[in-house]
Amino acid sequence: MASKGSFFKTLLRWLLFLAIVAAAGWWYWQRPQPLTAEQQSRIFAKVEKGSLVINLTEAGSIKPREQIVIKSQVEGRNAILFIVPEGQRVSKGDVLIELDASAQQDNLVNQEIVVQNTNAAFIQSTENMEVVKNQAKADVDKAELALRFAKEDLIKYKDGDYPKTLNELESKVTLAAEELQRARDTLKWSKTLFEEKYLSETEYRSDELSCRRCELNLISAQNNVSLLQQYTYKRQIAQLESDVSQDEMALERIRRSTRANIVQAEAQLLARELELNRQKTRLEKIKDQVTKSTITAPADGLVIYATSAGNRWRGNTEPLQEGQEVFERQELIYLPTADTFIAEIKVHETYLKKIFVGLPVRVRIDALPGQIFMGKITKIAPLPDAQSMFMNPDLKVYNTSVEIEGGDGILKSGMNCEAEIIIEQHQNALYVPIQCVVRISGKPVVYAKKGDDLERREINIGLDNNRMVHVISGLEEGQEVLITPPLQDAVSVRSAEKIADVDIPTREQADANEASRLAAGSRRRNGDTPAADADREKIREQMANMTDEERAEFIKKMRAQRQPSNGGEDGGGDAQPQTPRRQRPDGAPRRQRPNQDGAPANAPAPAPAAQP
Repeated sequence: MASKGSFFKTLLRWLLFLAIVAAAGWWYWQRPQPLTAEQQSRIFAKVEKGSLVINLTEAGSIKPREQIVIKSQVEGRNAILFIVPEGQRVSKGDVLIELDASAQQDNLVNQEIVVQNTNAAFIQSTENMEVVKNQAKADVDKAELALRFAKEDLIKYKDGDYPKTLNELESKVTLAAEELQRARDTLKWSKTLFEEKYLSETEYRSDELSCRRCELNLISAQNNVSLLQQYTYKRQIAQLESDVSQDEMALERIRRSTRANIVQAEAQLLARELELNRQKTRLEKIKDQVTKSTITAPADGLVIYATSAGNRWRGNTEPLQEGQEVFERQELIYLPTADTFIAEIKVHETYLKKIFVGLPVRVRIDALPGQIFMGKITKIAPLPDAQSMFMNPDLKVYNTSVEIEGGDGILKSGMNCEAEIIIEQHQNALYVPIQCVVRISGKPVVYAKKGDDLERREINIGLDNNRMVHVISGLEEGQEVLITPPLQDAVSVRSAEKIADVDIPTREQADANEASRLAAGSRRRNGDTPAADADREKIREQMANMTDEERAEFIKKMRAQRQPSNGGEDGGGDAQPQTPRRQRPDGAPRRQRPNQDGAPANAPAPAPAAQP
């Protein structure tokens, strides 16, 4: 029994020993492993859930929503004689600014004299126009009357004078024939009586003379008729028809001349009228300039100098004062017409995709801590701000106007403000710091904690507010993500660029190709057929043994040979480079304007045809 009891005691001891050894082994294997330096440097952030506001905060200044910009509309530079004090309330019609108008007053007097002289010239041209028209009508009437008389003279001669004269001459021929017959009968009877000794010889000779006279009278009458019909009539008709033709041409000349005189008088009158109107317009302009030298308030409002309303980056930034010169179109005074205001901010181009017209805005005024004014975006400029681009060409910001609700009697123009644009609001949203998210292959990725290791996890995200990013899916509340994720994965994407299927020549090959091209161009200008491949290989072999300086000098020499020289065929004179557009492919100059004989000016000798 004693041996049996000792056996059980020994067994218990061994079992106890084995249990202790097993417990020590389990403790050894389950104890926490020591962290590496990399694991100790990791910083994690928890995925939180709660209210998230996606916003954008920009600084700006307060400006009146409705205001009238008063500008100088007087030409040139003019000194200020009087200006209303800044900050004073004015009523409609009150004098705001008086500019020096002494020069305009002198111009006004001189211009009134010019207008009077021009008006006198216009009146003279008007009267001259009436005189020319009257004289033209008189000349035309006189020419028409002369033409009518000439035509009537022609008809009168044909139908009146000629038949009358012909009838008279023919009557004389008839009477002369009757008298001749009677004289012959008398002579015959006298001859019989003379032979019978009843008449004396004297009486007989007298009857014979009378008969002879009658024969001559008949011949004269017949000759008059023949002369009238064959010569006088034709000449008189030709003369009268010529008079009609001359009068017709004279009438046409007078009509054309009178029309030309009338047109000239009308042109002179129109020129005088236009000159008078121009001088009157100039007079009215000078009067308007004199009137605009006194600037009055177009509506009730508060006077704000333009030099005080904004930051001037050029020009005179002094407040307006008496004696200061201002130029035309210069903004002088801003006159707010209502107690409503806007906040003008500048939004960087990277944020334009987030904002749009109508988004709500919280406006905080630097001078009014603790007060928040609500508003909304009413305008986003379509182009970047020119002033910011001038100061920094790489900076593109867009002027954005925010209409502020309320603020009557509290806000003042020119106050600095901070505008918080509320883009999105979420009541229960998951979010993590924005630096926890990296993009790999264009997809957002975070490194979540999994024990002592990290798990790369793709997530779906929304917008961010430059501090927190909205997590839509891929994470759960309470998970820890690495704040400083490794960037080598994101960088490796850029380093693994696709190899383009192109041949990249060495510098020696590029220089050889350039020299070969220049040599081929030189041969084409000379009319030679280039052996491209053989010459190219020859030049490459020649340039392969050159240094970089020798290759550069060789290419420079080839370019100089390619450019045409001013010294003729022997290459004398300095080579002047010509623009390729001014040169034909065969090396000859383009066609120039021909001379009077049809040949081009400075035409060179025809060049041989170039080979393609």
